[in-house]
Amino acid sequence: MSDLTKKPATDGEQPASVATEAPESAAEAPAATAAEASAAPVPAVDPRLLVREQGLKGYWTEFSRKIRGGELGSLPVVIGLIVIAVVFQAQNDRFLSASSLTNIAVFTSGLGIMAVGIVFVLLLGEIDLSVGSVAGMGAAVWAVLNVSNGWGDWAAVLMAVLSGLLIGALHGFFFAKIGVPAFVVTLAGFLGWSGLQIWLMGKEGSINTPTGGIVENLTGYFFEDKAAAYSLALIAIVGYAASLLLDTRRRKSAGLPSRPVSEIVLRTGVVAVLVLVAAYVLNELPGSRGLPLALVLFLAVLVIADFVARRTTFGRQVFAVGGSSEAARRAGINVDRIRITVFAISGMLAAFGGLFIASLSGGATKNLGAGNTLMLVIAAAVIGGTSLFGGRGKVWSALLGMLVLQSIQQGLNLLGMASEIQFMITGAVLLAAVVIDSVSRRTQKTAGRA
Repeated sequence: MSDLTKKPATDGEQPASVATEAPESAAEAPAATAAEASAAPVPAVDPRLLVREQGLKGYWTEFSRKIRGGELGSLPVVIGLIVIAVVFQAQNDRFLSASSLTNIAVFTSGLGIMAVGIVFVLLLGEIDLSVGSVAGMGAAVWAVLNVSNGWGDWAAVLMAVLSGLLIGALHGFFFAKIGVPAFVVTLAGFLGWSGLQIWLMGKEGSINTPTGGIVENLTGYFFEDKAAAYSLALIAIVGYAASLLLDTRRRKSAGLPSRPVSEIVLRTGVVAVLVLVAAYVLNELPGSRGLPLALVLFLAVLVIADFVARRTTFGRQVFAVGGSSEAARRAGINVDRIRITVFAISGMLAAFGGLFIASLSGGATKNLGAGNTLMLVIAAAVIGGTSLFGGRGKVWSALLGMLVLQSIQQGLNLLGMASEIQFMITGAVLLAAVVIDSVSRRTQKTAGRA
């Protein structure tokens, strides 16, 4: 090596060794460049930038990139719902009738509210096996206070929901502070609260729902005025458009890429079609009864929970703890507080959902919340797209998953299938959802996006 290559670099001068060394042949330069380019990681491209630059082509490019990277989102569930509707409608033309769809909406609500709580628990990467017995406890507390002891409707309902919240907080305390695994804590709760439920119900074993009371109206009341369904649809459309516009304004003010107006109009149009068709089905088709109160309450819980999960500090901390509890702790997040709060939310919504089950069954019983209640609630959250491994999912998974399960159950009931067949099919759907989730996570790791 010559002395020139050994000369030290001075300020502002490139080292001579870098300046003078070159590939032995000119042909090696393009080859080395190509190898480096192929080895370099491909940076993730913001979809809003693609849309802005390429229009519809940008949408397709971003969609293809997500599919290849394992980010399936709600696509499998939407495809599944379409397939379910086509298959059962072909077998029985009453499946898409107004009465059938109303039944799906009403039966979805109670279990769906319970599934919202499970979504929060799954986001932590944990499980709550007590939701069925907590639902039964909530119904038992309401029945004993309201019917047996003469408490007012609202006071009894409030105490039932509060009992679920306290039970969930207790589970969270043992899990977060004592260190008992959530699986063990909630399994013990499943057994213990079931026993307390039976003891509260006494020798009779069942307490009927009073006629015209709050609990009966949870699933038995319908807004027969057509303006109710169409007004709710209009509120949903305006609210969705406003949220998109506010998000765009906030991102622009922060100097971040934002959705173009064309995308906002397209998204709002799709939502408008869906909600207006639903309102038309509930109002206009033969056999329609109007807007169910149960559906309104379920949607209200979904909207509130979605806002908490996506737009609050608490929601972001839940995702952080679910992604890595140790990293969240080092970032200054009170992990114990998040865990206790999440289990309290799960218990509160389980007790609230138990009141819906009591409304549908005509009263509180010793075995309310038993059977396949737990399986359906957890399956709904997982089938809807919430990961069992924590840190990934959406509150709206509860709605999508329950629609899948209740649509299957409604279709099989119309075909006269036995309950054991329904269990087997539901189990197969749940397994398929978990397999899709596992494959999706593996694909994302391979693509460097997990």
